Amino acid sequence: MRRHTYVALAILTAACASTGSSVKSGVEPKDFKKPPFYAGASVPNVAGIAYLPIRYQAERTDPKGDAGSPAATLVAEMNAYLDSIATAAKLLPRVTEVGTAPDVHFGCGTVSDCVSDADENADHRLRLWVGRPSPEWIGWIGAALDSASHDKALLITLEFGEYWPRQKGLSLGKELRLGTDYSVGVPWLTSLEHTIYVVQLTGVLVGRDGRAIRAGAEGMLAKPAPVVMSALNVELGIRDADLERLRTLRRDDLAGQPFVWQVALRHLVSQLTGRAGVS
Repeated sequence: MRRHTYVALAILTAACASTGSSVKSGVEPKDFKKPPFYAGASVPNVAGIAYLPIRYQAERTDPKGDAGSPAATLVAEMNAYLDSIATAAKLLPRVTEVGTAPDVHFGCGTVSDCVSDADENADHRLRLWVGRPSPEWIGWIGAALDSASHDKALLITLEFGEYWPRQKGLSLGKELRLGTDYSVGVPWLTSLEHTIYVVQLTGVLVGRDGRAIRAGAEGMLAKPAPVVMSALNVELGIRDADLERLRTLRRDDLAGQPFVWQVALRHLVSQLTGRAGVS
C-alpha cells in the first residue's frame, strides 16, 4: 500500500462498511512488527477450496501489466507454477468476472498509519487488512463456486507495498523483514524513518459469501533508495527492471536455490489453505 493512498483508504475503512472497507470483511485488521504476516482463522477448513489465477494490481506510476511486459510475464510464470503445486482445484468460471474483488492491503506509509490505538508505543508496524468486495463480485464468486461444487476461493495478487527497515540485532547492520523466514540486508546508512518499496504477493481465502477467512502477504524484493536519494527524501518506486530481476532472483540460503517468488508463493498457498505439504 502506497504512502500517498494509505491515509485515504484508512479513512474509508473507518467511515463505512461498503466496498473497500475492512468493516465486516471477515478478517480484522492486524499490525505486525515481524513476519509471518497472516491474519484470520488460524487453521482454515481446507475442504472445498478452489483457486483463481494470480492477478496483477498496480497504480498509475507502477510498471504496466500489458501483454509482453515484465509484470505480465512474471504473473504468467507464477500461474504456471501455482498450477503445478496447488492441491486445490482451479476455478474456471463460465461467466466473466464482474464487480470489485476483495483487496488485501499490506504495508505502511507513515508511523501514524500503522500504529494501533491500543498501543501508543507500537511504532513502525505494518498493517494487514482486507477491503470488502462489491455485491456484484460476491454474487459472481458464489455462482462460480456453486458451479464448481466448491465453497471457498483463493485469490492471490502480485502488487507493491512499503515496509519499514529495522536495526539488525545489536549490530550496525540494517535489514528488511520481507516474509516467512526471509530477510534481506539494506545499506547501513539507510534511514529507519523512511519506508522501502517492496514487490509482494498478497492473498485471501474467501467463502462463497465473499467474506475473508484468512489473509496474508509475502514480500519478495526490496528496492532501497540510494543513500543520497534517501537523505533527500526522494522516492524511487518499482520499475520494469526490478520485476525482471525478481523473475530470476534465487534463495541461495535454501537447498536447490529456488526462485524467491516460488518460495513466497508456496508459503502463501500453504498458510492460506492449511496445506502444509505445499511449502
